[in-house]
Amino acid sequence: QVQLVESGGGLVQPGGSLRLSCTASKIIFYTYTVGWYRQAPGKQRELVASMPAIGTIEYVDSVKGRFTISRDNAKNTVYLQMNTLKPEDTAVYFCNARFELDDFWGQGTQVTVSS
Repeated sequence: QVQLVESGGGLVQPGGSLRLSCTASKIIFYTYTVGWYRQAPGKQRELVASMPAIGTIEYVDSVKGRFTISRDNAKNTVYLQMNTLKPEDTAVYFCNARFELDDFWGQGTQVTVSS
């Protein structure tokens, strides 16, 4: 059974940093497009960052210059480095891996930005 397991969420003050990790099992990880999504209370889930196996990385405008997505294919892991966090970044963050008809999700990790 495919699993995506996230870690690294938590409570941080505005201006702080967090790094999220997501490790996948039982997929040929390097072929997948991986991404991070987030869902705030009362809002729709939105794409934060996406990184294909080969190609252009995409970010939602609100995180450009602050967040960085990266991947380590040897460890089947995708990361999201989040700097200069703002209260509006508060959400549950989900990792995603997709390839052709496959579309897998992690369970989500809470990120709360508050003083």
